[in-house]
Amino acid sequence: MTEPRRYRPEDVHEFCCAILEKLKVPAEDAKEVAACLLQADLRGVDSHGMIRLPIYAERVRKGVVNPRPVTQVVRSNIATALLDGDNGLGPVVGSKAMEKAIELAQNAGIGFVGVRRSNHFGIAAFYVQKAVRKGLIGCAASNAPSHMAPFGGRSRLLGTNPFSVGIPAGREAPLIFDASTSVVARGKIIVAAKEGKPIPPGWAIDLDGNPTTDAKAALAGSVLPFGGPKGSAISVIIDVLSGALTGAAFGLTLNTLENLKAEQDLGHIFMAMRTDMFVTAEDFAVRMDELLQTLKSSPPAPNTEQVLVPGEIERQNEARNQKLGVPLLPTVVNQLAALGSDLSVSFAHVAVMQTAETQS
Repeated sequence: MTEPRRYRPEDVHEFCCAILEKLKVPAEDAKEVAACLLQADLRGVDSHGMIRLPIYAERVRKGVVNPRPVTQVVRSNIATALLDGDNGLGPVVGSKAMEKAIELAQNAGIGFVGVRRSNHFGIAAFYVQKAVRKGLIGCAASNAPSHMAPFGGRSRLLGTNPFSVGIPAGREAPLIFDASTSVVARGKIIVAAKEGKPIPPGWAIDLDGNPTTDAKAALAGSVLPFGGPKGSAISVIIDVLSGALTGAAFGLTLNTLENLKAEQDLGHIFMAMRTDMFVTAEDFAVRMDELLQTLKSSPPAPNTEQVLVPGEIERQNEARNQKLGVPLLPTVVNQLAALGSDLSVSFAHVAVMQTAETQS
């Protein structure tokens, strides 16, 4: 069986928290990490969901991630701050940084927070939605280990550095954009490799720089930047802002998740911005609604049902999966069950949701 089975979101969240708490992660921090991973699976971004819990746990167990970080602002002014993550789990550090950016924005109109000494922080959309829920525009970005070849190259030199923007509207749902700078998130290739499935052409190259559809060969080689030189350049810029600017590791000095002997020292940046800096918040909401409605009502291309706004597919996925259950592949379930067994946390209580649709 290779099709995913569906599990109750609250049970998956509880299991994730129990695993992390067994590893001495404080309860509130465990909830933040679990929420981040769960939201990824709910939104259909399974490359950043519960599939990441085993490696997060292993890094804590090996002592290369601090389960109880004491994060602190080491530099600040009226609108900016630099946060030292104390080598904590990425979702814990990232959430504290976005909270600081929101605080700065509420006072100064805009808040920009840089982060160093952090780890893989999951989906960037998780953080910008924190700003959106406060009525603010949010941005989040992170550098990542070198798994991507630059445009015209064949060696791993760039990260698949993600970037997300969240913008509130009025009556319309907020605009949420979240993407890596590669053609596809490397995590999707990891999923394909675990399932023994090929990947589409154009995603990656092998060690010799040749195009490949073999997921394992792609993992040994390099993913490719989206849009050729555009994705390549944006990746470099994000690394500058997240790494070189903040004092975090950057370029080839970043460690991978799989390297269990060294800290990652990832860098992130977070921004929050009030919508009433130039027009009233009410006027901005009306203008956003008008723009989004214009996009939605524009004529679709042939063989396309409708024009979608950024984040709409993920929002539909989340609503559906909240109702029907979190889809988890059997390979991921087996890994979670094994992790639970190792830490005396039973996965058996995570209920499979049986509905007419899950059987179709």
